[in-house]
Amino acid sequence: MHATSPNGSTFNHITVKELHPTFGAEISGVDFSAPLTEEVFAEILAAITKYGVIVFRSTSLTDERHVAFARQFGELDDVKPYIAAGRKHRLEFDELFDVSNVAADGSILDPDTPRGQSNKGNELFHVDSSFNPRRAGYSLLLAHELPPQGMGGHTAFADTRTAFDDLPSDLKEELLNKDYIADHSMHHSRKLAAPEFFADVNPSDYPMGRHKLVQRHEASGRMNLYTAAHIHHIEDLEPQKSQKLIDDLFQHASQKKYVVEIEWNGPGDLVIWDNTCTMHRAVGGPFLRKYKRDMRRCTVHDSSSQAWGLNEHTDVRQGLP
Repeated sequence: MHATSPNGSTFNHITVKELHPTFGAEISGVDFSAPLTEEVFAEILAAITKYGVIVFRSTSLTDERHVAFARQFGELDDVKPYIAAGRKHRLEFDELFDVSNVAADGSILDPDTPRGQSNKGNELFHVDSSFNPRRAGYSLLLAHELPPQGMGGHTAFADTRTAFDDLPSDLKEELLNKDYIADHSMHHSRKLAAPEFFADVNPSDYPMGRHKLVQRHEASGRMNLYTAAHIHHIEDLEPQKSQKLIDDLFQHASQKKYVVEIEWNGPGDLVIWDNTCTMHRAVGGPFLRKYKRDMRRCTVHDSSSQAWGLNEHTDVRQGLP
């Protein structure tokens, strides 16, 4: 099947099945058992530029090949700062983020533990690493073990480019003229998701990632609403107005018409998304205390001109013990 890419070229090497009227696609026809040709990889990049989130089924990728494939997208983030701070890492590769409900000893993670409480933040719509000095570009999430169908554990995505397009004209004009800066905090989103457990945490005591609230998505040329549950406040607005604008934009971008939910069919399924034009969240369910959901993510540092936002170029990371 031939499909048209954002710049008018044609997909000749991959098959594209659209999942939503405005974004999201399932890609087939890619053989992950060998290194991808330049032509195939170029079409994958074109697909993610157009659709924001793409899905591959039954890739048979190992941890090693997952990391190698992710490197083709750019410089990878890693968990070394967290390991240095004393956090246990059950995976072989430092470039793999463990986003599972599996404890370091291989057992099912107790949701009431500190890590289990922290994981609740993943169930809010967010973008990866916006709270760190350098944000994430692409994320590549690979399934290794999944709960039975119907027990939850799928992943939802929101189209923040189309959400911006559909804003009322007066609000869109305000956002463009004011050029607001939003401050992102992992501690803030964790507290939103688990307020009792994090009751004594004050996000203002920690550094925050500073990013423009409205940005041009450089790969596609479209404007994007860079919102997320991580946003603690908007600079130079009084608190009540800041909170109202945050809530209004977040609720707007989270509407069902901008959301697609992707089911994980089996081990080897791979989802790649662009954090600079989509939000995502994990969908919980009764599996949490009963079944493992072993998911491993490679995170590619953003390489656009907006990668560092308005932050200093440092190695500071949030969420360290």
